[in-house]
Amino acid sequence: MGANRLALIIHSLADVAAAFLGLWILLYLLEANQANVFVGFVHGVADWLAGWSQDIFIMKTEGLRVFFNYALPALVYLVVGHGAAAWLRRL
Repeated sequence: MGANRLALIIHSLADVAAAFLGLWILLYLLEANQANVFVGFVHGVADWLAGWSQDIFIMKTEGLRVFFNYALPALVYLVVGHGAAAWLRRL
């Protein structure tokens, strides 16, 4: 019972992290107003979550650079979080 609950927490945290990163990618590509408080909040959270992977990909096109530099950590969070949750559920 406790392992299932922990698995659900890990699974949910991975989903929330990936959602913030995906939302920032979407807001950036749709050229959302950077001065907006909500956009700034999402950008700050996404920067914090993707801090370890910033500038792995350096491209001339800014949109592609943002996409890959934030999509990679989103994918890592999903794979690791869902994998860890699945492993815990098997216990």
